[in-house]
Amino acid sequence: MPREIERKFLVKGEYKSQAYAHSRIVQGYICSARGRTVRVRIRDKRGYLTIKGASNAIGMSRYEWEKEIPLAEAEELMKLCEPGVIDKTRYLVRSGKHVFEVDEFYGENEGLTMAEVELASEDEPFVKPDFIGQEVTGDVRYYNSQLMKHPFKEWGSL
Repeated sequence: MPREIERKFLVKGEYKSQAYAHSRIVQGYICSARGRTVRVRIRDKRGYLTIKGASNAIGMSRYEWEKEIPLAEAEELMKLCEPGVIDKTRYLVRSGKHVFEVDEFYGENEGLTMAEVELASEDEPFVKPDFIGQEVTGDVRYYNSQLMKHPFKEWGSL
């Protein structure tokens, strides 16, 4: 069974100069129920369909299945999505043997920048880049499916 193991962090410093690649991502959710999400994503000019299961108790690991689909199909499926959209640029930054995905959000989530690192196991060590701030792994407010429903701009000050 495919599993995603990742840790999430707020970003507190400059990261763009360290990025070796970036891409624009727009995504919506056909289903954003807690414990099961079905996501449609358009990343640059490619489409993806992703199904995720419930997170474990600490929010670090969950079932994930993803398949690339034709762009035209992704555009059609976006029309079936729940209200709200996630719009962001993803920057890829190497740190040690890992790659941090740094997401800079737009629209209703403007002002939020998060970084994720995927791991092979929950206790795998990794090197934190200087721009890594507070860990938010397991905090459901920071799940993209929740940011769609309760955008960052509605939170007030943190």
